[in-house]
Amino acid sequence: MKKTLAKYFDKPWTRDRMLDTLRLLIPVLVYGIIYLSWFFHLENTKSLHYTEIHTALDDSIPFLEIFIIPYLGWFLYCAVFFFMFLLMYDLEDFFKMEAFFFTGMTLFLIISSVWPNIQYLRPAVMPRDNIFAHMVAHLYQTDTPTNLWPSIHVYNSIGTHIAVSNSNRYSKKVKLFSFVFCVLIILSTMFIKQHSVIDVLGGILFAIIINLIVYKSEIIVHAYNRHVERVNVRL
Repeated sequence: MKKTLAKYFDKPWTRDRMLDTLRLLIPVLVYGIIYLSWFFHLENTKSLHYTEIHTALDDSIPFLEIFIIPYLGWFLYCAVFFFMFLLMYDLEDFFKMEAFFFTGMTLFLIISSVWPNIQYLRPAVMPRDNIFAHMVAHLYQTDTPTNLWPSIHVYNSIGTHIAVSNSNRYSKKVKLFSFVFCVLIILSTMFIKQHSVIDVLGGILFAIIINLIVYKSEIIVHAYNRHVERVNVRL
C-alpha cells in the first residue's frame, strides 16, 4: 500500500510545498467565483431571442435515464483528476489542465452571453418511474435547458481524459477507465436529453482546438517554467 501511494505522492509535504500549493489554489478559487457568478447570471436572465438547437438525429436518440449516473459523475471525475495533479505536485500537468478548463469555460460564457440558445428535447412526462428518472427530473428543475453550446460536460470530460492520457503517473488501467468514463459522460448528455448532438460536436471541436494550444504547443510549458523559477527564488 505504501509503495502504491508513493507512486503518486513521492514529494515531501514541506512547509514551502504546502504554501506553494495554497498559492496555486487561489486563482482556481477566484476563477470559480467569477465563473459561477457569470453562469448563474445567464441562467437567471431570460432572453427575448433564443436560438433553438436541434437536429433530426436528436429525435432518434432514446431517453435512457440510467445515464444520469455518468452525467452526475462528471463533477467527481473532473475534480478528482484536476486536484490530484496539484496534490501530486505535477505542476506542469496541473497548469495545462487548468489552462484547458479555464479557456474553454470562459469561451462558453462569452458565447452564451452573445448568443443565447435553448433546446426543447426534454420529455414532457418521464416514460418510466424509477429512481434514475426521479434524479433526471430533479436535474431538470435545477438546470434550465438554455446556454448549451458548446457542451461543457463534453469539453471538460475530454480535457480530463487528455490530461490523464498525457500523464506518466497513471497506469494503462486508469487511462482505460478514464477513456470509458469520458465516453459514457459524452453519451449521457444526449441520452438524458440535456444536450443536442450539435452541443456535443461543439464541445469536441473546442476540445480539439484548445488541445492544440495547451498540449501541443509550448505556451503552458513556458508558464510552468516561470512558476518554477519564482519558487526556486523563494527557496
